[in-house]
Amino acid sequence: MSLVRCLSFLSIQWTGILLGSIPKTIAAESPNILQLVDPLIGSNNGGNVFAGASRPYGMAKPVADVDGQNTGGFSTDGSKVTGFSTLHDSGTGGNPSLGNFPLFPQYCPDNEINNCRFLKAARATHYANDSVVARPGYFALALDGGIRAEMTSTDHAALYRFNFPVATSANGSQLSPLILLDLTDLWDSRQNASISVNVGKGQIKANGTFLPSFGAGSYVSYFCADFVGASVDDGGIWVNNRGGTERTELYVTRGFNNFYLQAGGFLRFRRPENGTINARVGVSFISPEKACRNAQTEIPHPLEDFEEVRRDTETAWRKQLSPISIKSGGADEDILSSFWSGVYRTMLDPQDLTGENPLWESDEPYFDSFYCIWDSFRAQHPFLTIIDPETQSKMVRSLLDTYKHENWLPDCRMSLCKGWTQGGSNADVVLADAFVKNLTGIDWNLAYEAMVNNAENEPLEWSYEGRGGLQSWKRVNYIPYLDFDYLGFGTNSRSISRTVEYSYNDLCLSTVGKALHKEEYTKYLGRASNWQNIYKSDQTSSINGTDTGFVGFFQPRYLNGTWGYQDPIACSALASWCSLTSNPSETFESSVWEYQFYVPHDMASLIDLLGGSDAFVSRLDFFHTSGLADMGNEPVFLTVYQYHYAGRPALSARRAHSYIPSRFNSTNSGLPGNDDSGAMGAFAVFSMMGLFPNPGQNVYLIIAPFFEAVSITHPITNKTATIRNINFDKTYRAIYIQSAKLNGEDYSKNWIGHEFFTEGMTLELVLGETESDWGRGEDDLPPSLRSKAHGQDMARSW
Repeated sequence: MSLVRCLSFLSIQWTGILLGSIPKTIAAESPNILQLVDPLIGSNNGGNVFAGASRPYGMAKPVADVDGQNTGGFSTDGSKVTGFSTLHDSGTGGNPSLGNFPLFPQYCPDNEINNCRFLKAARATHYANDSVVARPGYFALALDGGIRAEMTSTDHAALYRFNFPVATSANGSQLSPLILLDLTDLWDSRQNASISVNVGKGQIKANGTFLPSFGAGSYVSYFCADFVGASVDDGGIWVNNRGGTERTELYVTRGFNNFYLQAGGFLRFRRPENGTINARVGVSFISPEKACRNAQTEIPHPLEDFEEVRRDTETAWRKQLSPISIKSGGADEDILSSFWSGVYRTMLDPQDLTGENPLWESDEPYFDSFYCIWDSFRAQHPFLTIIDPETQSKMVRSLLDTYKHENWLPDCRMSLCKGWTQGGSNADVVLADAFVKNLTGIDWNLAYEAMVNNAENEPLEWSYEGRGGLQSWKRVNYIPYLDFDYLGFGTNSRSISRTVEYSYNDLCLSTVGKALHKEEYTKYLGRASNWQNIYKSDQTSSINGTDTGFVGFFQPRYLNGTWGYQDPIACSALASWCSLTSNPSETFESSVWEYQFYVPHDMASLIDLLGGSDAFVSRLDFFHTSGLADMGNEPVFLTVYQYHYAGRPALSARRAHSYIPSRFNSTNSGLPGNDDSGAMGAFAVFSMMGLFPNPGQNVYLIIAPFFEAVSITHPITNKTATIRNINFDKTYRAIYIQSAKLNGEDYSKNWIGHEFFTEGMTLELVLGETESDWGRGEDDLPPSLRSKAHGQDMARSW
């Protein structure tokens, strides 16, 4: 297990119990709870997690950057360290994000500047695998050659400790430690940059213009580092692979024909007796002075504050985890680690950049790194609504403030830039989810205005905001294949996925509009059924020439109503990858097979369309057992639980256990794909809690938790909700609910609302080894749009 392996280095600094003596009941306020959080889960095999030090939603995120899988900075893939930088995102796809202004410690042979390794490739150095220590608020490793790096963080600053072993030249003289700064970022997107080296103060300031990793425009980042603990011998700048002390300031641009000029600055020190040099790094998006001020304010004593900063960050994490308490019932330690680590990762991104937004002045919160809402709306934001509703409310307010100042709700945003739109306008789902779950402090009239803007007005560049194809959406009631769209510009693809997502986006708009007594809500309620207009009832599907036996799939449709064609298995795990930049298709990052199930608001109609409950279950089983289901991407999440809508909740439980822990576990490769700002973590956590959301609706689908009991104390109402298993089986043979009681009364519905958390209810589940009749009756099914039309008072949101 990766966490245990990590303990081998610096284990003397970690007091308390080891995993082998985990108590039966685990509350997050326990001083030992952080031992169950392993930031290295997903640090290999494409999980792209951020493994370094961070406070909850913190901007400063120091870690070692490598030359392998470096999207989140560090990876346990055995690649080489190229530097230590302070800005990162977690779990993203696309290009590596941030990683601005890396520091790199080294000895230069014979103390000769021209023997230093300045270039990124030249200085890349392996790290000792057994030296890596990753814990909330702390990261450390040792480079080959013996230099050791430790780091911790505050909200806007990082504190590094570099320890240099004694080293001598060929003639026996002691070598001088050197720390360089590189004017670059993780994917070398720098457009221009400046650096100033103050040898007398032992300080380096820098700024640069960079490109966002998955969006349009550019951003400016600022850096300020103070070095303490050793006397400074000299310093200067370097360009290409040569440096000198003659100059201490430098400005570089992208260069001729986009030639990337590697450049930066350095300081050289007289090695102190203990070998340790501390670097206090402040970061900002406002100015270098603000970067310095952030560092000075948050880490006033860089030589003495390391342990205090680390303890404060650990305390902040215990507070964030404190709403949750687990009675393990003997559950495997790997499951516990996977659970708590998943909770932890949901609070790395988005990042709280309040006070760090140079784009407009506002008294509202500003959050960045919504990367991307297409990924996070499905589980991460609903999870934060439960355990941290105050911060989730601030995130919603930040989205609305962005709308006020930039005229559009973001669908993806990072590094102060507009990110590419992947599907629909899914900030609408985040807003509707917050609305139906009664988050407070939000201007709902403004929210409704912003959602209507998405639904009615097409931007010129719908590639990074709003929706495209609205003229056709309103006229023919679907997004046409090869649409004639002269109002705006974007990737003219994804007609299937945009149609089904726009349908749900409009349902969310209708939900909010009806509650606010807006007369036009019925228009959007009508558009919520547009998904049916791309269903081709006679479409078949084959795999390697063998008919799957299933008929009826979504298909692309031309503006004139005739049908195009996309193989239903295209863009699945059995075929080729499809994205905006690679093989654009009519479904985004997923197949027709997968999108066929995306009707989250009207599952009753979809089930009827596909032949009824038994046929639907058979199709869903085939999807999950044939290799078509891509657990490494977020559109698959809800399909694990859609058996509930067919009256077979036991099959949802069986499906969840087929993926946990086989695909979601506590190893370094323990995620099936990009964590996507904590989306994968949220899926695993919800599954293990036993309640999975259908976001945008007041609905949680019920299965048995993976523990004897899970309790969550609502941070605002201070009431505790508990899900308790009777006959809990830690071997997970008895995972099927036989009967249930809610607050002591019989409860047969296979879903429950958010009031379970806010009112502090108790749900007791009696378990057995076989499927029962619990949750299978027509009145026990979750709400669907068609149910409301049939007069059943189930869809309260509508």
